[in-house]
Amino acid sequence: MPTEDLALSLRSAEVRVAHGRTILGPVDVDVGRGEQWAVLGPNGGGKTTLLSLAGALRHPSQGSVEVLGARLGRVNVRELRSRIGHVSHAIADRIRPGIDVTDVVLTGRASTLETWFQEFDDADRAHADRVLERMGCAHLVGQTFARCSQGERQRLLLARALFARHELLLLDEPAAGLDLPGRETLLGAIEESARPDDDPSFSPTTVLVTHHLEEIPASTTHAALLREGRFVATGRVDEVLADAPLSETFGMALHVLRNGGRWSAVSA
Repeated sequence: MPTEDLALSLRSAEVRVAHGRTILGPVDVDVGRGEQWAVLGPNGGGKTTLLSLAGALRHPSQGSVEVLGARLGRVNVRELRSRIGHVSHAIADRIRPGIDVTDVVLTGRASTLETWFQEFDDADRAHADRVLERMGCAHLVGQTFARCSQGERQRLLLARALFARHELLLLDEPAAGLDLPGRETLLGAIEESARPDDDPSFSPTTVLVTHHLEEIPASTTHAALLREGRFVATGRVDEVLADAPLSETFGMALHVLRNGGRWSAVSA
């Protein structure tokens, strides 16, 4: 795939920590622009570390990582990070509880936590309203972030990322801790985020990390399985989310089921 068509490219990438211990890699993967990826694996498999490379939050110890056409180590990461949207409980925990819901979305433009020292016009606020409606959050307008449920907060973070038209969206276990209705509403919002908005030429690339097949949206196009810092399988979602690769990844015999575009797994 031509470089300009890639949102993310890792080549022999490794991450080492204290005493030279390798926690990820070497790994190779290409994520095309506009693709929707899911990354699964057991605890300690390297999912969060992989996401930190994709978000330009850390550099590889060895190998190369290119994010949105920029190679880490040769680019201003502060500028690069402004092109990447994050949805995670860590971000939600940093947002001021008393901030207005609409202001949460507006902070996405500069990837800040407050709207201070920024100017927004009527067009900006109208765009924020449209994004809130797309994410099923129009009824929250006028509320503070603290009054929103956990699922509503995750959808607001999606709206925040979409407001800025981030080219790459990284979702770190966004459905963790949600009840069934909250999870299903969030997955619907994630699927909506993958569709073009009022600019048909724009469709973000998404990388979603999860432990559970049930949390993978039907719009997912590709998947990667991580175990002990190495990829077990990467590629088209229907090829990767299969009995053999998932059984190897989680270390137990599994049987994968699919119904209406959604996945689940049971012990074989």
